[in-house]
Amino acid sequence: MNQYPTAPELTVSHWLNTDTPLRIRELKGKVVVLHTFQMLCPGCVSYGLPQAAKLAHFFQQEDVVVIGLHTVFEHHQAMQLESLKAFIHEYRLSFPIAVDAPSDNSIPITMSNYQLSGTPCLVLIDKFGKLRFTHHGSIEDMLLSKIVSSLLFETSPANDRVDLDREPSRPNYPDNTKCSAH
Repeated sequence: MNQYPTAPELTVSHWLNTDTPLRIRELKGKVVVLHTFQMLCPGCVSYGLPQAAKLAHFFQQEDVVVIGLHTVFEHHQAMQLESLKAFIHEYRLSFPIAVDAPSDNSIPITMSNYQLSGTPCLVLIDKFGKLRFTHHGSIEDMLLSKIVSSLLFETSPANDRVDLDREPSRPNYPDNTKCSAH
């Protein structure tokens, strides 16, 4: 029996770098890599977004979809849509990017639905639409590629937990490279 929850649908206000909105339920059969970020988050700019771009390039011929999720929980006035468009152009981000819909409090809807604690966050959804992993902070590129590849080649829903905190190759980045929402 599969113990993983079904990944929540993304609740967004805008999509960039795609002609049509992406829906998690319509991406079954593909591994979804969701990278959450904010434009003013140092860790997002220094390693989260570059990692997402590398992953999108590396897996472009595979059944892997990389989605950026601009999830603003602070400095709302500085991170408006026009600023995000300029940011995407400046950093040459070509993968689809969604803008997390605001809520009644400071935490955007998708961020809350996925119970994310800040940015950058990495979310992995398997080919069966199951939420397999969430992680706040950094993860080594090779380790992430290994995990995405293993999810890509699964033929049935797995029961084992993807637990990166126990991986010996996980680098220790300083906490100041993460932005916490709570």
